[in-house]
This record gives sequence, C-alpha cells and structure tokens, in this order.
Amino acid sequence: MTSSKIYANRWKILGVMCITLFVISIDNTVLNLALPSIATGFQATVGELQWVLDAYTLVFASLLITTGTLGDRYGRKRLFIIGLALFGFCSLGAALSLSINMLIALRALLGVAGAMIMPSTLSILIDVFKEGKERAKAIAIWTSIFSIGAGIGPIIGGLLINTFNWSSVFYLNIPIVAIGILGGVWLVPESKDERAPRPDIPGVSLSVVGLVALVYSMILVGEKGWSAHEVWISLILAVVFLAAFVWWENRSPNPMLPFSFFKNRQFSGANVALTISSFAIMGSMYLFSQYFQSVEGFSPLLSALCMFPLTPVVFLSTMGSVRVNHRKGTRYTMTLGLLLTGLALFLFSRIAGLHTDYGLILLVLIFLGAGIGFTMSPATSAIMNSLPPNRAGIGSAMNDTTRQLGGALGIAMLGAVMNSLYRAGVTSLMSANGISGLLYEGVIGSVQNALAVARNLPEDISSLIATVSRQAFVNGMKDSFLLASVAMLLAAIAAMVILPAKETRYRSSSDKAEETETA
Repeated sequence: MTSSKIYANRWKILGVMCITLFVISIDNTVLNLALPSIATGFQATVGELQWVLDAYTLVFASLLITTGTLGDRYGRKRLFIIGLALFGFCSLGAALSLSINMLIALRALLGVAGAMIMPSTLSILIDVFKEGKERAKAIAIWTSIFSIGAGIGPIIGGLLINTFNWSSVFYLNIPIVAIGILGGVWLVPESKDERAPRPDIPGVSLSVVGLVALVYSMILVGEKGWSAHEVWISLILAVVFLAAFVWWENRSPNPMLPFSFFKNRQFSGANVALTISSFAIMGSMYLFSQYFQSVEGFSPLLSALCMFPLTPVVFLSTMGSVRVNHRKGTRYTMTLGLLLTGLALFLFSRIAGLHTDYGLILLVLIFLGAGIGFTMSPATSAIMNSLPPNRAGIGSAMNDTTRQLGGALGIAMLGAVMNSLYRAGVTSLMSANGISGLLYEGVIGSVQNALAVARNLPEDISSLIATVSRQAFVNGMKDSFLLASVAMLLAAIAAMVILPAKETRYRSSSDKAEETETA
C-alpha cells in the first residue's frame, strides 16, 4: 500500500481501529449484569463467578507488554487480524459453553486475544498519523471510544439479557469482529521494524509470571483480605519474578522493555500519573456501582443508566483536552485533569448518604468525567510521542498495562479498605443496637449478604439490619473515596514535578542532524 493511499484512508483506518477497540472496551463491563443468569444456569458459586470476570483481566493485563513487542517485530496488522479472529472464535465458544469451567477458560483466551488487539490499534494509529495535530486528535478519539464502550457496556448488557439471555453478550462480539477483520484486511497497512529486538523469551516469561502473580494477589485481597496467606505467597512471588525481570532486562542485549525509556521525563511522568489516576478512577467506579445497587436499591440496569452521564462528559472533555494540551502543554492539561478528578472524589466523600440527591451525584459525575478526559488522552499522547516509531508497540502496551494494573490495584485496595471499614462499622452499630450471635455473622460479610438476611426477618428487625448495614457501607465508602482523592492529589503533584511543560515528539539522530543542517 502506497504512502498516498494510506494518507487518503487514514480516517477510515481510524474507524476500523475504533470499532475493534469498542468491542474490547464493552467486554470489560458488559458481563457484570449477566452474572446472576450465569449463576442460575450453571449453579455456579460466588468464587466461580468472580473468576468469570477476573480470568479476562488477569490474562489481558499480563500479556500486553509481550504482545506489543511481538507486534513491533512481526507486524502489527498481522497480530491485529490474528487477535480479532481469536476473539471472535472464543466469543462463539463462550456463548455455547457447556460448563462454568469452560466459560472461565474461554474468558481467559478472550484476554489473550484482547491483548493482541489493543496495543496493535494504537501502534497502527501512530504509524498512520504522522502530523502532530492530527495524531493528537486521533489519539483523543481512540481514548474516548474506549471510555464510551466501557460506559455503555452495562446498558447494552442489561438490554440484551432482558430480551434474550446471558449468551447474547458474547454473540454481540461476532459481527463487530467480522467488520474489524474485513476493514483490517482491506484498509490497514502492515507496519513493523525488522530492526526491532527479537522476542526476549526469558523477559517475557518473567514478566508474565510476575504480573499474573501481582494481579492475582490484588484480586485475592478483595476476596479474602490482607490476612490470607495466599495473598502474601502470591505477592512475594510477584516481587521475586518482577525483580528478576528488571535484573534480566538491564543485562539483556535485546530487552523487551528498555528501562532507558524511563529516563525520559515525559514517558515516566505520564506513566506515573496514569497509574495513580487509573487506581483512583477504577476503584471508585467499582464502589459507585455497589452504592447505587446496595444503598439506593436500584436495579443493575438503572444503576448503569445513572452512571451513563459520565460517558458523554468524558467524550467532550477528551476532545477539548486536545486544544488545551496544544495551547497550554501536557503538564498543565494533565494536572488540571487530575485535580478535577480528585475534586469529584472528594465531593462525593462529603455528600454521600443513604439517600443522596441525584442532582448532587450528577455534578460529581460531570467533574469526574471532565477530569478523566483531561488526563487520559494527554497521558496517552505523551507516552506514545516520547518513543521511537519502531517501539510504538511497546509504548502502546505500556499505556494499556498501566491502565489495567492501576485499575486492578484500585479495585482491590480500595475495596479492601471499604470492606475493613464496613466490618468495623457494622460491629459498632450492631453492638449499639444489641444485635449479636448468628445474625451478626450473617451481616458482617458484606452489605449484600446483610440485605439478603434482612429480607427473611420480621419487618422491625429487617429494617434495622438494612439501615445499619447500608450506613456502615456508606461510611466505609466515604473514607475510601477520600483516600482516592488523596491519591489524585499525589498524582497531580507528580505530574507537576516530573512532566515537562510542553509535550515533545521523539527525534532520531538523523532528524536532529537534518534540523542542524537546515539551520
């Protein structure tokens, strides 16, 4: 494909990338509403349902750096097409699953496919869009599509499940994947660099094991708390393998992740800010969904609709961040976004109650959406523009891995804080009301368990249990949101200290020599 044809088709190529990214982002959230139906159909335990969700995230996050490197070496289009085909095949298999274990295994394979697709989409865009302003706009659109997909995923899931059944959320992927494959074959140019390092097998192995252990330990924290010995075993394994990965990469002639990249303030600062912001945003969104369902008593679909205003705000602010970033610079734009997000989380920590006015919640969502838009797109642009073109895959993978790991840590850690505070609050409130024994044991586990127990009790005691458990949840959630807002303040400080005032694009030695000669 000639350069002129690629240039003429660049916006169509962006459309293909956005379509495929949309299905991946939907898959992150669409399954939440299907879990009750899956539990009934397979008679699945709570732990098995947890793995239906976690198998995808765990594999996805751990393989992003590896697949980004493979795309640089062997072809980003090739990896993109193979990933789409695998995604469609596994979606069909998941829809036709005969057991809960089969579904979990296919969700893990979907994570493999997603890890092949996502770094390739951004890498291809970087290769197609050469001009600075157009590239920034393309990245902003790419970022907003991911946010839109994640935002409307629960709504789509609710509508499909109400109309058909849980398997329909997987059938949805197949026509979108087919469109992506056709568009990829006909429109997307191949891009790779023969000079890119060969696969670093020891580095790949160490990073995969280390990241799997890290994410798994954080998942276990959310399930069993910090006192569980499985958590510490997994965490120790993560530290050992990731330390070995760093040691190996610093000595390898062809490192998978050159740590010299982190000497670039733009690259390191954007990654730090993105990690902390993903930690706070994903952790708080996890608590938001529980708040609407367990405290306000909304259905999953209504909860999703309450959260939906976040999506258009993220889209609009992402588009606006391009202009602000161009005029004011990366440091100003990202700091503004981080502070807006922190303000939203702090406000909710102050106003949240048993029956909070939705108008106030809507104001919080507007601030939160604006903050996300002014943070994510400039951070992605800063990461990608700080690296040479032949390492676009690893840059894209770092961007995605940072988001996923930050989000996984946020859900696990903020969830663990909330659960600890909930147990303490329930203990205090129930003791004050003279409730103990077996009833106490049923309520202490979670607010969902407490509400289930309350439904089978006489009206007076049922009302008391429901009020006590909801109040304990709200109190714990408010402190967790306060912690998340502090994290965002730290991220804003890090952005101000580390990031350069203006975003710069990577320049090779030949580019610098040409500029010197011209001057």
